[in-house]
Amino acid sequence: MVVGGTSGEWAGLGDDAWLALIDELGVVCSQHGVPWLTLRPFGPGDAGPAHAVPRREMTVHGCTVIVDGSPDGRVRFAEAMNRIDAGDEVNEASVAAVLYEPADSEPDLVVVLGHSTQLPPSLVWELAYAELVFLPVAWAALDADALGAAFDDFAHRRRRFGGLDDDHE
Repeated sequence: MVVGGTSGEWAGLGDDAWLALIDELGVVCSQHGVPWLTLRPFGPGDAGPAHAVPRREMTVHGCTVIVDGSPDGRVRFAEAMNRIDAGDEVNEASVAAVLYEPADSEPDLVVVLGHSTQLPPSLVWELAYAELVFLPVAWAALDADALGAAFDDFAHRRRRFGGLDDDHE
């Protein structure tokens, strides 16, 4: 998952620019064996929700790229809860299934474009088990090299899934 830019910045991209970005990122994901990539704005920014970007889903070079323009994780969470059938049990699995669809699991890696002192309001649920990589890259500068650097950083980590290091007391 890559989180960056604002809804206003996203709305400023035309269809051709979106398709080029999706294609470029799909290529680097395919090269790294990444089957799913979700793009989400960091937040609404000054533009507010009036600049919503429609949801898109495309398979590019073997990677399914999901453009999810929802800048508010709380709203997305509430909408997901409403999609759970009334007779179904509400539990971690059922909530995760509707939040991540069409992906089949939570993200292993969340790449945040920006400073490491702020977590995106567009993420609520996704931060529980994901590794975070912060890139000092503006949304307009996101490219295959930046995403590849994040993948390389992730590949060299020892994931603990909430656990502590062995030498931690």
